[in-house]
Amino acid sequence: MNKIESMRITQDIILGWLLLVLFTSQAVAQAVTAAATGGKTSTLLSSGWRFRQVGKDNWAPATVPGCVHTDLLASKQIEDPLYRDNETKLQWIGKVDWEYETTFTVAPTTLQRSNLELVFQGLDTYADVTLNDAAILHADNMFREWRANVKPQLRAGENRLHIRFRSPLNEVAGLPAKYGYNLFAINDEQAMGIVGDKGPVLSVYTRKAPYHYGWDWGPRLVSSGVWQPVHLEAWDDVQLTNLRVVQRQLSAQQAQLALEVEYEGAASAASREATLVVETTGPDGQVTDSRVEQKVTLQPNRHTLTAELRLDNPKLWYPAGYGAQPLYSFRARLLRNGQPLDEASTRTGLRTVQLRREKDAIGRSFEFVVNGVPIFAKGANWIPADIFPTRVTHGRYRTLLQAAKDANMNMIRVWGGGIYENQYFYDTCDELGLLVWQDFMFACSFYPGNPEFVANVQAEATHQVRRLRNHPSICIWVGNNENEWAWQDWGKVPERVGNFRQEVWGNYLSMFRDRLPTLLQTEDPSRPYLSSSPSAEFEDQASSQTHGDMHYWSVWGGTAPISDYEKQVPRFMSEYGFQSFPEFKSVQQFTKPEDHDILSPVMRQHQRSNVGNPRLVEYLLRDYRQPKNFESFLYVSQVLQAQAIKLGAEHLRRSRPRTMGSLFWQLDDCWGVASWSSIDYYGRWKALQYYAQRFYAPVLVSPHEEGDKVRFYVVSDQTRALPAQLEVRLTDFNGRVLFQQTEKLQLEPLTSKAYLDIPRRKLLGKNDPKKAVLSCTLQQTGGPVLSTNTHYFALPKEMALPKPTIQATWTQTTDSTFQVQLQSKTLARQVHLQLSEKDGFFADNFFDLLPGESRKLTFKSQGPSTLAELRKQLVVRSLADAF
Repeated sequence: MNKIESMRITQDIILGWLLLVLFTSQAVAQAVTAAATGGKTSTLLSSGWRFRQVGKDNWAPATVPGCVHTDLLASKQIEDPLYRDNETKLQWIGKVDWEYETTFTVAPTTLQRSNLELVFQGLDTYADVTLNDAAILHADNMFREWRANVKPQLRAGENRLHIRFRSPLNEVAGLPAKYGYNLFAINDEQAMGIVGDKGPVLSVYTRKAPYHYGWDWGPRLVSSGVWQPVHLEAWDDVQLTNLRVVQRQLSAQQAQLALEVEYEGAASAASREATLVVETTGPDGQVTDSRVEQKVTLQPNRHTLTAELRLDNPKLWYPAGYGAQPLYSFRARLLRNGQPLDEASTRTGLRTVQLRREKDAIGRSFEFVVNGVPIFAKGANWIPADIFPTRVTHGRYRTLLQAAKDANMNMIRVWGGGIYENQYFYDTCDELGLLVWQDFMFACSFYPGNPEFVANVQAEATHQVRRLRNHPSICIWVGNNENEWAWQDWGKVPERVGNFRQEVWGNYLSMFRDRLPTLLQTEDPSRPYLSSSPSAEFEDQASSQTHGDMHYWSVWGGTAPISDYEKQVPRFMSEYGFQSFPEFKSVQQFTKPEDHDILSPVMRQHQRSNVGNPRLVEYLLRDYRQPKNFESFLYVSQVLQAQAIKLGAEHLRRSRPRTMGSLFWQLDDCWGVASWSSIDYYGRWKALQYYAQRFYAPVLVSPHEEGDKVRFYVVSDQTRALPAQLEVRLTDFNGRVLFQQTEKLQLEPLTSKAYLDIPRRKLLGKNDPKKAVLSCTLQQTGGPVLSTNTHYFALPKEMALPKPTIQATWTQTTDSTFQVQLQSKTLARQVHLQLSEKDGFFADNFFDLLPGESRKLTFKSQGPSTLAELRKQLVVRSLADAF
């Protein structure tokens, strides 16, 4: 080393020490300032974590928030749990204990604070927490926030935080024998048969995400870990613990609001004076003139301060398709002598929501009314978007929820077998205008009723309701998924608990008909509550056609024909679905080439329905011929699924106002799998998602055969009348026009109505119904096309579809956006476009390209692309190519 290099290194060392001293002095100054003013501070503990299996010596880096499986994967101790059949090899992870630890430094000034708390926003699940070897907390619920007073245990300098997670399976393994009977959980039973576990169901005894134990669309990977952030909070006299916006009165002219500010006072706060300041920021980002400033006298323990606010000419929040989603922000501060003690903020939209359930000639209605407007709910059911929920990034949440809105959905049902989603999920729903049907996390199971379990659930529900109640998107709380229906209709479920039948059912009624609604009356009386889904609230059997909501599974779950969807006319359909496989590109991401057969062991591993593959083949062959190969089978399965749900969704929309909701099962996936989803795990839209854009359009034209005529319905979700023109055309597969008629219409708002009837005999004449396509185009007078639709008079397997030659012409509009124009001289059914190598998104797909029609599509590329690459890689498939 020469002299110049030595001097340079010395200078670098000195500079580093100076920066460290400067940074430390700034941090100490900030801490001293906070301590001097009594203001609350919060420090995120997210670095320096490590983990290992209890009893082993191999510590490895850990990510917090995270879980054992993702940490094992990151440290290369296991292979990808979602690849091929790795799931079965990793069941041991849920059967052993794990430990996590980190160290963090506390300044002497922090120790001078009156109150020091460690806050764990989520521990999954059975956790023993120590700080500097002293026990501070025992956790037993994934869905609760846990706080521990750590002032006695903290010390200046380095502190060691250690968490031991006990196996969720071992922890409760003895409870069925202790209680003397086995409880029911259909997901546990089904999953254990696949992964090889034996014994009674265990998931019901633990307040943990039920889907971790397996479902008929998900793996069984029972994880543990620090799945939410950890903070060290420091405060003196007082801290704010909750901020709630209460709408006392709302109209287009004025909003009368109460801002309820809950605080916790230390003993030192007794009779101390402070000032509460509340400020409101409007949707335009400007602070309004509704500032409130009031003197308060603090007291020990928890208390609530109320500030009354008035907003003139408020902007109302509406669901997607009915208006805008303006959001107001509220900030509450507690000051003493002008210095901040603590502050809290929240954001909400101003709207009224009602579940209208009025007696009528049929039974009792079931419709959501927002700001006085009856809403036909169009949407899908949501499951967690990953088996390991901390892997779901904000970007992924945004993409999935935006896809729901782009498919003209206005409601998402957060299903009760997953998790209460994070703040970003609900914030995004608020912004996009997606109403949220929110289940509590109970599904397809029966639960203990001992005091400890009940108290645990009570604390969980209180925490979650208080956390989420300011979100305007949440329109209903629902006690559970399908528990009531299971008891009434699922093959002798009551008999399975034998002599304990009365006790189990009594526990159910106590929790879902008494405790949860009573809790909501205190914590959130502004929203409706339904004890179960489906439920008629005991005015009828669950899943009734005349009362409450309905889950319909005789199609797919049974073997009823798809046409039976049209026999169901419920008040609200909150579940119905049909299965398909992901596309070939997605299947390649969890398989090897030798797995590419639906009967291969790996493909069976990724088909979790007990009846899945045989049932899918049975339904497929009713309507279609045998696909020619594996890739074609995947494609036709998606077409079959989309056609099935299209038939059901259009029927439900035509049934308005008797029926006021259509939520199909399901929007998303938690791994690569054959399932009921419309978007696969890798984010690729299936045919169903593209179809949903069309059958959930704000204005829908829906041709329907009824007896010896074809009726042309138009369903409008618009709140105003629209003048329009309907063109009906029948052509053969080569484009020859066989029938054509045009009608001028005045579309009624918020209505389903048949505007045109054409006798089938007149429409078809002497033409062969197996060689004709009926197309409908509804266009606003002087405006855009509102809806298009096609109808066929024979099953696909009965048609001699031509093999079309589809011409594709590419143009580039921006660096990553392109347009492709398609044309075919003959009919091309179910046109599907994809790239052989690159990925991207086509704005439309799985559509019928009519003879001579020119259709232009937008394509957004993932990463740089050239026109030459797109021309080379474009693969265009139609239904005729699959056989």
